[in-house]
Amino acid sequence: MTAKTVPTQQATIPVVLMLTLHPDEREMEKEREAEMHSLLDTAGRTVVGTLVQHVQKPSPGTYIGSGKVAELKELAVTCGAQQVVFDVRLQPRQQRNLEEAIECAVLDYDELILDIFARNARTNQAMMAVELAQAEYDKARLKRMWTHLDRQSVGGSSGSGSGFKAGTGEKQIEMDRRQVRKRIQDLRGRLKDIAARKDRAVQTRHEAFNIALVGYTNAGKSTLMNALTNAEVLAQDRLFATLDTRTAQLFLDRHHNVVLSDTVGFIRKLPPTLIASFHATLAEVREADLLLHVIDSSSAVMEQQIDAVEEVLKTIKADEVPVVMVFNKVDIAYSKTILLAFRRRYKESVAISALNGTGLDQLKEVIRAHIDRRSKTVTVRFPVTDGALDAFVRSRAAVQEERYEDDDAVLTIVADERLMAELSANPNLVLAVVTK
Repeated sequence: MTAKTVPTQQATIPVVLMLTLHPDEREMEKEREAEMHSLLDTAGRTVVGTLVQHVQKPSPGTYIGSGKVAELKELAVTCGAQQVVFDVRLQPRQQRNLEEAIECAVLDYDELILDIFARNARTNQAMMAVELAQAEYDKARLKRMWTHLDRQSVGGSSGSGSGFKAGTGEKQIEMDRRQVRKRIQDLRGRLKDIAARKDRAVQTRHEAFNIALVGYTNAGKSTLMNALTNAEVLAQDRLFATLDTRTAQLFLDRHHNVVLSDTVGFIRKLPPTLIASFHATLAEVREADLLLHVIDSSSAVMEQQIDAVEEVLKTIKADEVPVVMVFNKVDIAYSKTILLAFRRRYKESVAISALNGTGLDQLKEVIRAHIDRRSKTVTVRFPVTDGALDAFVRSRAAVQEERYEDDDAVLTIVADERLMAELSANPNLVLAVVTK
């Protein structure tokens, strides 16, 4: 496989990209390479050379074969690369062996994603979550950081006192391991407290129908959030621009009250340590009444991106939440034919352009329908003198009929599950479901 080189851009770290694909993934090479270039650009790195290998079975020691390792070393030297970046998850031993063979820093896919998350974290919660994920990642790689000490032994005559004693690296590793474990325990505890508070906050959000936006990174979730709510959420053509959940009110009408949440974007092979550490942030997704899965229909690998999102939803136990597939960027769709085929595949889908507003009215109607499906027609009976209760019911439900019997007001209303639960708990009111 011939290597490709490109000119270096300033103010970034020059890297060689090692692209590894299974033989069955040959047709995805162009898209995978483009995605890695975007990730590396986001991480402040410039690709100065690329090497591609189709790997049927990874080598236990170095992932790629010895011949390709030698080729990679030569390319890194020729291009003046400071790092070599693999597009796969490497085992600690593989990463260590590669660095020794290539004589250059080697980053794997997980380390790259963690670096991007660290760059984009803005709130204390996001920064703690990223730090926890990085600590979990580093814990297994402490030996890689310190083996150079054990390779330096005492030199010269006896008693010279120069150099390191044998085992210095191992001692340092054990010291670092204890520190990392302590930091991990501390971060887990703090994030667990945040998660508990967030879970309680989400579960007690009774008055509104909760919708979470999910999707592959850069699919247009934040743009859609802004288009629906005027929330002025940061919307950039940049990977992982959103790491913290942002919520805003979506006003459909006075009887359809919605809280819309914009969540962190997903990506293929999202590091497990990140998924675990962002537990609190992803509570909005697990506890939502409805998910809007925003899909970039301009992508040539739309199917793989959908699969990646669904895999994460399953991992965080959100795959049972009702979902509407929202095909965004239809104005620049990669293929109208492919888009139509995908829309037919799913039970419920909407085609939109969050940027120019196409399809947003249809999306709102779909949301209304989901709210109405969870509503029932009921009668509520309460003292006519209870003005506060009367005002509460009218503010939360559509009144279809009202009458007065003796000293009571009897209202026929359409109420969702939350409202019915609140009304049932009120001792001053009698609730009955209307049967037709």
